[in-house]
Amino acid sequence: MFQLLFVLFIIIPIIEIAVIMQVGALLGIWPTVAIVILSAWLGAKYVRQQGLATLQSVQARMAQGEMPSGEIVTGLMLLVAGVLLVTPGFVTDIFGLLLLVPAVRTAIAQQVQKHIKVNQLGAGAAFHHDAQGNVYQHETTSEPFSSSRASANEPLSHHQGETLEGEFKRKD
Repeated sequence: MFQLLFVLFIIIPIIEIAVIMQVGALLGIWPTVAIVILSAWLGAKYVRQQGLATLQSVQARMAQGEMPSGEIVTGLMLLVAGVLLVTPGFVTDIFGLLLLVPAVRTAIAQQVQKHIKVNQLGAGAAFHHDAQGNVYQHETTSEPFSSSRASANEPLSHHQGETLEGEFKRKD
């Protein structure tokens, strides 16, 4: 954690200052300042536009009863892009602009989603206790109380009891 904070608060600002000095020497001070301010303003405007579109997409997915995990990751990346674009400097602007490109965001989101485990409760689940007291979870069929179930998974716990089956419907 210390190394990450060191990079964020020491190394990146030093790199930004060096790049701004080089651009300032090449273009002059006022054009450099104007570019930094313009990039922050345009970046914030574009992040706001894409953020609102992402929010609408999240709301639509949730209204359909789906988990909007892709949209949540996209929203977080847009937040990071906004912070990077508003931070003065050219290096952070480049990374912020890259996060605004949908193809780059999609590639990053796919990599992030591989590492996210989402636990969702389905429309129903069946739990079976065997003779030793192990609890197994089975996939349910579309029929509420059907006796045909998938093969047993790993034991969930060691509780004694009867088989409990059922379905539920989420009403928000």
